[in-house]
Amino acid sequence: MSSEDTEPLDYRFSLANERTFLAWIRTALGLLAGGVAVQSLAEHFSTWGFRRAIAVVCAGLAVVIAAVAYRQWRRAEAAMHRGDTLPTSVLVPVLATGVGAVALAAGTAVLVS
Repeated sequence: MSSEDTEPLDYRFSLANERTFLAWIRTALGLLAGGVAVQSLAEHFSTWGFRRAIAVVCAGLAVVIAAVAYRQWRRAEAAMHRGDTLPTSVLVPVLATGVGAVALAAGTAVLVS
């Protein structure tokens, strides 16, 4: 049996890893819903470009977060099975930067409208 085939010492670590993955997926779904809502409901923005840009950034972030969350889940599972330290994640800075950009664009759109 190779080190890849061993189970983590405590199954709760795998369950916590799965909950973290699901939290990132919920965040991605929330961003996607926000992008659809902005595109569909924010008709009062006087500039069409702001609305479209906000919607596209939200949808793009949703795709990136969903993909990277799966990769991160797999990396963490593999590390736990090997008994290694957990890998770091790029999701937090990506999400913070993306949400900051969306907030800046939305604030600008509100001021310009």
